[in-house]
Parts: sequence; C-alpha cells; structure tokens
Amino acid sequence: MLENTTLLITGASRGLGAAIARSASRHGARVIVNYWQSEKAAQALVAELGERALAIRADVRSAAEVQAMVRQAVDWAGRPVNALVNNALVNYQFNGDARHSLDTISWDAMQLQIDGAVRGSLNTLQACRGGMQTVGGGQVVNIGTNLFQNPVVPYHDYTAAKGALLALTRTAAAEWGPQGIRVNMVSGGLLRSTDASAATPDEVFDMIAAGTPLRQVTTPEEMADAVVMLLSPLARGITGQNLVVDGGLVMN
Repeated sequence: MLENTTLLITGASRGLGAAIARSASRHGARVIVNYWQSEKAAQALVAELGERALAIRADVRSAAEVQAMVRQAVDWAGRPVNALVNNALVNYQFNGDARHSLDTISWDAMQLQIDGAVRGSLNTLQACRGGMQTVGGGQVVNIGTNLFQNPVVPYHDYTAAKGALLALTRTAAAEWGPQGIRVNMVSGGLLRSTDASAATPDEVFDMIAAGTPLRQVTTPEEMADAVVMLLSPLARGITGQNLVVDGGLVMN
C-alpha cells in the first residue's frame, strides 16, 4: 500500500511516532525516524525495522537542521520524501495535577508548544514541498488532539498549539491541493500509553474509556493505522480534514 512512499516521521523514536513507523513499514514504506534527544530508542527502532529505515537527528524547530535532515533522507532513499507526519512533541507530560492553570501559565510555556507544533511543522512542510512537487504530489498528516473539541483537561499550551496546527493544516491543504499534495490531521485523545501519558492516573484512563462507545482508550497502534490510511492511496480524495481517533469520545 505504501511501497512507493518515502516517509519522514518527526518525533518517531518512541510512543505514537514509533507506532506510526512500524505500521508504515509493515505496509511497505521507507521510513525516516526523526529524533532529537532519544538516539538510543531511535536506533533500536531502526534495527527492528531493517534496511528500509533510517534514523536522523534534527530539532524540528530549526529550519537549517530540518533542511539538512531532508537532504540526508533523499540521499539515503535515492528519491524525494513524498510523505510526512508531523508528530514531534517538545517536552510535554499529560498530568492534569501538574499542568499550568490559566492564571499562572507563562507565555514562554505557550511559545514552547507553538514552536514545536507550528514552527516545527512549517519547517518540515517547506523542506519537503519541493520534492513532493517533483514527483507529482505527496501526503502530509499532522498530529492533533481532540482536546480542542473536548477540553476534558484544560492543557492550555498544548491545546492552543494544536489548534493553530489545525488551521495550518487546512490552509496548506487549500494552497497545495492543486499540486497534488494532500494535507490532513489525525487527532487522538489520551493514548494508552506513551511516555507523554505515563504520568496520567489510571482513574483518568478509566473515566475516558467509560465515556466512549467502544468502552476503551485508544492505543498508539490504533491511531497509527489511521495515519497510515490517510497516507495511502485509499485516502486519495481526502484533504484538509481532521480525523478524530478516540473511540467515539468526540463525534464530528
């Protein structure tokens, strides 16, 4: 299904990013595993996936590092990067008890998440666009959240950044659609489990599960498969959309 795909996944060494890498690899993609601080985990994942995977370090907030990463990926693959997943999350833990409240949160905390989600995605979009255009099109999936539709826990910085990323997703889809580049978002709820959700108490997971029609919390693997579907030819008529994968907790 993805045999002709060279896929760059940001923040792919662990959690959801690693699950996306595994799913995409199973479906035939060449996978570039981007990481920033987790080199050991990234190299272990590449060893698991085999010769059609490559780990590259880059801080997605740096346009220069992203451009260099994409050049290295093209040299390795022998063809342009024609698929992109913006998944990187900068230093965040989903712990409602420790979160910043609205009356105490600093702009620096907001800026950190905006830089990771929006600046990082802008950098990768700009770095990959030329190659996608060269091969006649491409696919982009940005990772969002269902919290801007159902802020069950008000993570102000994270949610605001992802809301801005949804806006960028739709404007990019509108501008790049005529070039054959599809841009979508996949938004999950709290995933069970990733490093970012490890601090979440069990009772919160249980509360979320009870509120879904499926009576379960979504796993990274389930969300990863939805991402791969949107990257595939099965979704060739879909762009500018936000697919919520949370067991039906939020219904569009």
